[in-house]
Amino acid sequence: MRGNFLIAVKEAIKRFNELRNDKPIRIISHLDCDGLSSAAILTKAFYRMGIKFVLSVVKILDKNILEELAKEQYEIVMFLDIGSSYLKDIEKYLGEKHIFVLDHHLFEEAKTKAIHLNPHIYDVNDYREISGAGIVYFFSKELDENNIDLAYISIIGAIGDVQEKGGFSGLNKMILDDAVSSGKLGISNGLRLFGIQTRPLHKVLEYSIEPYIPGVTGNEDGAISFLRENEIEIRDKNNNYRKMINLNEEELKKLVTGIILRRLGSEENPEDIFGNVYNVLSEEEGNVMRDAREFSTLLNCCGRLGKPGLGIASFFGNKEIREEAIELLNVYKKEIINSLDWFYKNRKTRFIIERQGYVIINAEDNIKDTLIGTLTSIISKSNVYDDGTILISMAHSIDETKISARIAGRKEIDLRTILQKTISKLGNYLVGGHKTACGGLIPQEKEFEFIKATEEILSKAVLEENVVA
Repeated sequence: MRGNFLIAVKEAIKRFNELRNDKPIRIISHLDCDGLSSAAILTKAFYRMGIKFVLSVVKILDKNILEELAKEQYEIVMFLDIGSSYLKDIEKYLGEKHIFVLDHHLFEEAKTKAIHLNPHIYDVNDYREISGAGIVYFFSKELDENNIDLAYISIIGAIGDVQEKGGFSGLNKMILDDAVSSGKLGISNGLRLFGIQTRPLHKVLEYSIEPYIPGVTGNEDGAISFLRENEIEIRDKNNNYRKMINLNEEELKKLVTGIILRRLGSEENPEDIFGNVYNVLSEEEGNVMRDAREFSTLLNCCGRLGKPGLGIASFFGNKEIREEAIELLNVYKKEIINSLDWFYKNRKTRFIIERQGYVIINAEDNIKDTLIGTLTSIISKSNVYDDGTILISMAHSIDETKISARIAGRKEIDLRTILQKTISKLGNYLVGGHKTACGGLIPQEKEFEFIKATEEILSKAVLEENVVA
């Protein structure tokens, strides 16, 4: 259980200290928010101790990447928030090196000499209990207890991995306590809206993805009309756009009531717009990075839009880099809104197959492969489809097709097993991720074959569930 996991962390550090020398350590991290948070924690810890390192951020671990790593002269290679699903290949290509895998994703048993820190090994199986960044944090804290001030970065990673549901539990709660006690993080209760300190009010509403506001999200005119309907002025006396922090108590009540009413019928819990607000206390009021949720979105956008270095560097305080990252965030939000717009416009076209119990979205080249998972997650939470509907989305990469799987609503279904079963019909292609959020890659020429296999398996699964019911 948790105690055994923490003991394993101590043993991993003991081994790491035995192996490390003056030579640089090779670090490979995943490109999402959790992966970039993991990289930020470890590189900060190494930098403080004078440990040399070389960092790369990747979307997947394929044969080409592993072959290149095998050619490199680094003796120690560390994988962060990625690697557990690739243990066999890592052993095959890098078996002569000293490998550390710090990951929280599900995996198949494989014989390996790697130091494998994964909570599932120690029966910590609740996905929301710890993120990849959380594992890296415990590793870094054991390396030097002064790294307790990096706990807040792990919380940002956990938020980015959707592990915060009205609070944190288990190992994440231990990390949260460290983040608060170190003076780096403050917690309050408030509206779960992005940009409340920095954006004009109508833009906050227009770009609100979580929570999704029907007729407002993705629609500037709709956001302005919504404010007028609720008798909330858009501009102040000096004709400047107002921000949410400028609203008085009466206006704030109108705003909250209006959002809840708009979400009636489109959400299971339309009033679920309040929650914990996690403030990074070292950041100034009005800064995007003050709110941990906003910070997590910024990291995610840097990774998804091919600029992971900007996200990691944002933790190192360079003003110009931070401004560049914030500009990229604006681009990312527009990309997401455009993706949502494409989805709603194409629901009755060949791109989207809607059946009882499941939906297949084949975006092809219309949506970036790095954004298809984000789009699918948003759709799964917007109540467009009945609770329990399985969502399978596809988008083209350079010469492959990225697949993402999610479940609408709050129902628990083992999507990872379903996707593995489907993809195995096409060949030996890997599936990564968690039970309720996973994905994979297949050759583009196998798209039709994949869709056919998916329909066969999902239609049978839906039929069997209805028979049992």
